[in-house]
Amino acid sequence: QVQLQESGPGLVKPSQTLALTCTVSGGSITTNYRAWSWIRQPPGKGLEWMGVIAYDGSTYYSPSLKSRTSISRDTSKNQFSLQLSSVTPEDTAVYYCAGRKGGLGTIPPPLDEYDYWGQGTQVTVSS
Repeated sequence: QVQLQESGPGLVKPSQTLALTCTVSGGSITTNYRAWSWIRQPPGKGLEWMGVIAYDGSTYYSPSLKSRTSISRDTSKNQFSLQLSSVTPEDTAVYYCAGRKGGLGTIPPPLDEYDYWGQGTQVTVSS
């Protein structure tokens, strides 16, 4: 079965770039129609979709984060990554990678329509 696992530093300093990687096993990120997202949950708040990279490499981002967000992939490693620049303490959250089969659906993809989830990783932005 498809499994996802986030990795990266748990602490980032303000103004620096947050970088995380999602490693996918049990299935290829290039399989037709699969889409791979980054989602976060700040303390005490709901889930926030950040962006997505589709099986063909096309990307889409949350309007509120677009200027600071970049999602890329390394197909040879079956990984996709997140970069969030110019972070502030308000970017502190649990960060998840998630995937869905069957296409992108709407943008943003509804949070209850994902087939695969990583377990999440805590990232704290602090001096």
